[in-house]
Amino acid sequence: MGTQGADHYFSPQPSTPLKRRPLTVFLAGAERRLQTAGGIFSPDGVDKGTTVLLNGAPPPSPEGHLLDIGCGWGPVALTLALRSPGATVHAVDVNQRSIDLTNDNAAALGLANVRASTPDAVDPAVRFNTIWSNPPIRVGKSELHSILLMWLPRLAAGGTAYLVVQKNLGSDSLQRWLAGELAERYPDAGFTVSRDSTHKAFRILKVLRPAAV
Repeated sequence: MGTQGADHYFSPQPSTPLKRRPLTVFLAGAERRLQTAGGIFSPDGVDKGTTVLLNGAPPPSPEGHLLDIGCGWGPVALTLALRSPGATVHAVDVNQRSIDLTNDNAAALGLANVRASTPDAVDPAVRFNTIWSNPPIRVGKSELHSILLMWLPRLAAGGTAYLVVQKNLGSDSLQRWLAGELAERYPDAGFTVSRDSTHKAFRILKVLRPAAV
């Protein structure tokens, strides 16, 4: 994951020269012709974890605000937008190349409901009905925890988040940490964290904010 040297998919400005190339993938039940480039996460297609998430997560909310944390070239955000055309999909990434690709790929598919941006460009008042993410585990535990604590508390009442994590990269310990941290920080919110499903080397974790506590 990431590119050679200091240039990683979580670099704000990748040092590798920008060279876009066509990418044909299968999303939301149909073949899609998109663009990709080096210097981002999984530039050659839909990675295994994201595939597990897209195939295993329940349908997203059909309305409201949806979120993709760490959008890359856009597979999760585009799928959310295709499956929930009545919702607004926010796709966040620190990598400007990823942001540009996601916006351009959304435009190529005629998806006017996608908004890709840096995290700080999202209105802090927005609450999300659905969050899907293949979170950037390799940024390090401290940074990963900060990212998740930035977004998961912004679930709307009755909202759910689905996170796909490899078992050998700490899915079970992340589940325990999230459960404890959200309960301690937001005791009145009633967050629950559970294992929604297991697919070979991956687990899908579910974070639920109940409609009423």
